[in-house]
Amino acid sequence: MKPIQKSDKLNNVCYDIRGPVLELAQRMEEEGHKIIKLNIGNVGVFGFDPPEEIQLDMIRNLGNASAYSDSKGIFAARKAIMQYCQEKGIQGVTLDDIYTGNGASELIVLAMNALLNNGDEVLVPAPDYPLWTAAVSLSGGTPHHYLCDESKDWQPDLEDMRSKITPRTKAIVVINPNNPTGALYSKEVLLEIIAVARQHNLILFVDEIYDKMLFDGEKHISLASLSTDVVTITFNGLSKNYRSCGYRSGWMVVSGDKAMVADYIEGLNMLSSMRLCANVPGQYAIQTALGGYQSINDLVAKDGRLTRQRDLAYKLMSEIPGVSVAKPKAALYLFPKLDPQMYPIKDDQQFIADLLKEEKVLLVQGTGFNWPKPDHFRITFLPHEDTLREAIKRIAHFLERYRTKHASNSVTVTTVKA
Repeated sequence: MKPIQKSDKLNNVCYDIRGPVLELAQRMEEEGHKIIKLNIGNVGVFGFDPPEEIQLDMIRNLGNASAYSDSKGIFAARKAIMQYCQEKGIQGVTLDDIYTGNGASELIVLAMNALLNNGDEVLVPAPDYPLWTAAVSLSGGTPHHYLCDESKDWQPDLEDMRSKITPRTKAIVVINPNNPTGALYSKEVLLEIIAVARQHNLILFVDEIYDKMLFDGEKHISLASLSTDVVTITFNGLSKNYRSCGYRSGWMVVSGDKAMVADYIEGLNMLSSMRLCANVPGQYAIQTALGGYQSINDLVAKDGRLTRQRDLAYKLMSEIPGVSVAKPKAALYLFPKLDPQMYPIKDDQQFIADLLKEEKVLLVQGTGFNWPKPDHFRITFLPHEDTLREAIKRIAHFLERYRTKHASNSVTVTTVKA
């Protein structure tokens, strides 16, 4: 019998956060190995619990959550999101402009499906959260990656962004705060991105899922708050700020000149209706979360757990020879660079797999975030400090062996004239 193949649409799709190296880690665990997992921002498994009032509100409303809701979401949730938009300075948002989803991830794919024809192009940052690149490809589009500049705290390279716009470009993706780098974009950069979108009549897709995970007193500016004309689709949710990944409760907000994208909005409404609704128990958590005590502020305070762990991970990684890293201003990750002279890596996925096999530490290679060179990796600083110390010590030992091995393999040939 002829084997059945997967869709060709998956040929250019990868999600290495849960890719082949994770599968190797799972096989090793089945064999009895204990793996330190620093590959994913799954906050709940590291002892970061959601606020108790969110859990209680979901429990109280389970009796009301068995039926489908409105395809865009229950009134109370969308009302709370609308008020949150007002707090962030996003103008002109009504209840009809808000869509709830099974996490922001579902809505990202939905938004791309509604927009793209085969061959349409979308600008996506490099590095990016890889779901964005995958969603563009799955929707028939072509992702083009604009570089973020490591020497400038990972701010987008605006000239590179402009150079990648073609007549087929439909949108620009902005991830702010950024995953995987922890960068927070300045107002000046955001205004420049808006100007680019305005000039070329592009939609802005903005991922702000980490907008409350800010360190050192930093402030987040919502891109949509800086213009009332450029069409902006903003994505957010409870997964990170409220430590509720498994509740799958996210939202998408349309702002700007909505008349210009009336047909696109019709497509969003159609796809939103086709999946019936987001899970209703998770929707009941939104109003309580947004309107309640913001315990995330305690975690990112100067002496908060997340701040302590960020500082420790940054310090320990920076002390490893040949490793440099920008100190993250937000989110949950470091994105260290390995000096290519000291670490001449050709295949960074194999490099991360070897680290896993030798040291039982699971990371994600930089190319998994569509970074073009095999010289970075992402590490989450979610584990407790003792676990971080042990994990980074093992990483340092592996890198020391790697340096020694490649130094000993370097042979200098001297030609002596007769």
